[in-house]
Amino acid sequence: MKPDYSKYQDGLVPAIIQDFKTNKVLMMGFMNEAALAQTESSGKVTFYSRSKQRLWTKGEESGNFLLVKQVLLDCDHDTLLIKAEPQGPTCHTGADTCWSERNHTDDFLYYLQDIIDLRRKSSDEKSYVKQLFGKGINKIAQKVGEEATEVIIEAKDNNEELFLNEAADLLFHFIVLLRAKDVTLQDVTYVLQQRHSK
Repeated sequence: MKPDYSKYQDGLVPAIIQDFKTNKVLMMGFMNEAALAQTESSGKVTFYSRSKQRLWTKGEESGNFLLVKQVLLDCDHDTLLIKAEPQGPTCHTGADTCWSERNHTDDFLYYLQDIIDLRRKSSDEKSYVKQLFGKGINKIAQKVGEEATEVIIEAKDNNEELFLNEAADLLFHFIVLLRAKDVTLQDVTYVLQQRHSK
């Protein structure tokens, strides 16, 4: 990969940083040849800071690094797209992105996953999700099994409303189980994508 740094007077190419899971654009910076080389060798996004006049690794002060997953060069060879995993808020203001967007996909299931995570950490002992996590992995797995059985039973009948409600219960509890195992819907999706690509 050889960006054409000569297209810009200062020899710096724009580098757009995108969350590799949510596809949200996190920030934009500039890279010279040395910054790109350090980004690729360290696995952490490194820019050339025009204000500091030196290489600057995002997160070197805050700890909110951007871990590199993929580096792409556009068709004109003058702009980089870097897919990364953020280790905290990206913007210096504390926002998820430099455009103050929440860093989650617009897919409702991923939003629901975020809500489940919030309820898990909540101090509200009346929260159903909080109580379920409190009972441990065995109870959560048992609940998924119960919901799966109910889906099978409703699938044999012709009541679409009941079937959809049981399917929703199963999906909800399945996400809870994923989070109890410290994996995400994105992780499962990735496995499916890898299978599909074969």
